[in-house]
Amino acid sequence: MRSPAHGWRLLLPAGICSAVVVGGLGAQTGPTHEYHVARQIKLGGDGRWDYVVLDSVSSRLFIARQDRVMVVDPTDGKLLGEVRGLDGAHGVALDYTTHHGFATSGRDGTVLMFDLKTLQVIGRTRAAADADAILYDPASKHVFVFNGDAHSATVIDPASGQSIGSVALGGRPEFGVSAGDGKLYVDIEDRAEIVEIDAAAQKVARRWSLAPCTKPTGLAIDRAHHRLFSGCHNRVMAISDATTGRVVATVPIGGGVDGDDFDPGTGLAFSSDGEGTLTVVREESPTKYRVVSTVPTKRGARTMALDPRTHRIFTVTAEFGPPPAPTEEQPHPRPTLVPDTFTLLVLER
Repeated sequence: MRSPAHGWRLLLPAGICSAVVVGGLGAQTGPTHEYHVARQIKLGGDGRWDYVVLDSVSSRLFIARQDRVMVVDPTDGKLLGEVRGLDGAHGVALDYTTHHGFATSGRDGTVLMFDLKTLQVIGRTRAAADADAILYDPASKHVFVFNGDAHSATVIDPASGQSIGSVALGGRPEFGVSAGDGKLYVDIEDRAEIVEIDAAAQKVARRWSLAPCTKPTGLAIDRAHHRLFSGCHNRVMAISDATTGRVVATVPIGGGVDGDDFDPGTGLAFSSDGEGTLTVVREESPTKYRVVSTVPTKRGARTMALDPRTHRIFTVTAEFGPPPAPTEEQPHPRPTLVPDTFTLLVLER
């Protein structure tokens, strides 16, 4: 993902999971929305970050980290290995059928394929400029890469790791999710739209406006009830009915959103906000949603991953120092990172 300051971000990818989703927003009972930061685990190391992805099979977290992907144990933060060879690491997708993982390298527009067990790189293929978010679609059995600057999606065969097609999206894609039925949905940041992709045909099927949302980035899906949750940079979550292709509700969220998720077990939707909050949203009716909690996290914790089995939420950030002096190339430089302060936050109910 691309942050407001055009930095590398961490991602959460609900759309890469091939599990069948059950339950829904109305399923919640009891005070399940009361989240808090239960643990802070120092990971250290250098480099900015982007997506965080949970490997639900092997209980590992994949964290895109500028020139590599860190693979850590979510219980204690132990570094289990790394995927090296990236230049501007963004997203990670996992295909348990071929036992291959995929990581986007944004600055050179390529995708690395690696072995899920050994983490060794076994291939590289060209995607397009600003290869960013990525997901595995279980219906088509293809990997889709969303290329921001190229305004396209690259389609990859997960067995060979080679590109087999491209979809023109008509705008800058951000995050994407799979509905599990052959349809994909993608936020188009510069047009404030959702695009629906027919994965088998490799073409755009339809699109709709997210107004009053501007600059949507994070995206999550409730597959059972056909709802999409778009995190927008004008501090709203826009909730769409994927069946009718229209926005049915908006709720306020924090600033600097870069990740959204949905928990089918509790029926809650989440927005991770870079200003240092996690917004928790619940459905009151199919067209009425309510913020039930705003949880303090830490500044910069703008992306997230959710474990649907434990309902834990994972996000990462670091301590920030003053920005460097402006230059002609960087008139609005981002704050520096305090060395060795990169931290995993674990949120629980």
